[in-house]
Amino acid sequence: MKKLLYFSLIITLILILSACGDSTSGEGGDGVYTVGVDTTYPPFEYQEDGEMKGIDIDLINAIAEDQGFEIKIEAMDFSGIIPAMQAGELDIGMGGMSITEERKKTVDFSDPYFESGLSLVVAKDNSEITSIEDLEGKTIAVKNGTTGANYATENKDEYGYEIIQVKDSTSMFQEVSNGSADALLEDYPVIMYAIATSDLELKVAGDKLNGDNYGISVLKGKNDELLKKINDGLANLKENGKYDEIISKYLGE
Repeated sequence: MKKLLYFSLIITLILILSACGDSTSGEGGDGVYTVGVDTTYPPFEYQEDGEMKGIDIDLINAIAEDQGFEIKIEAMDFSGIIPAMQAGELDIGMGGMSITEERKKTVDFSDPYFESGLSLVVAKDNSEITSIEDLEGKTIAVKNGTTGANYATENKDEYGYEIIQVKDSTSMFQEVSNGSADALLEDYPVIMYAIATSDLELKVAGDKLNGDNYGISVLKGKNDELLKKINDGLANLKENGKYDEIISKYLGE
């Protein structure tokens, strides 16, 4: 009898430990999904008076409310978001994250929620650079881990420029403003918002270089249920007008 009781206790302990080992940073833990964002990326994420604001912040909060789950938002460098998901530290990645084939190898994306594209940006008094073809022998600033950085690297040999990589958008703006770089690459809505709301002596040169879509990401093949909640919530927000309300709040569109 004692042996049977002892064996039962061992089995129970093994099951408990197995359940703990299967936990993730989200609902397997404290019932809260952790969201990684880059708060140097207005109008999608930024901090004002110690509070996180922006399109992505409002959007993921509205999706969570619509779908009945809780979130915790963590600020970090954009380039660290996907590695943090791989390490089990995040459940959801945002930050104006463009949907690319390369990223799809690591994460699953929601339905697109914003159409963007890269713009070439120069100093306001620069009349020499009007397109990417004018960058031969020049220096271009980009942010680590972004589609802008990828675009710059892929086209460097064709257009003959040098690349400076920095950690955030503010540093990019400074590189051009102080003359350390001749141009920068930034997502169109971000740079237009920055120029409109800040005292930046910058301007967009020419048309958008490409077109891409932003998506909300989860670790590939690991969070199908969460991804469905995100897509269902996003669809509901677009249907009930809340999505348009959020976009209009920041972009006036």
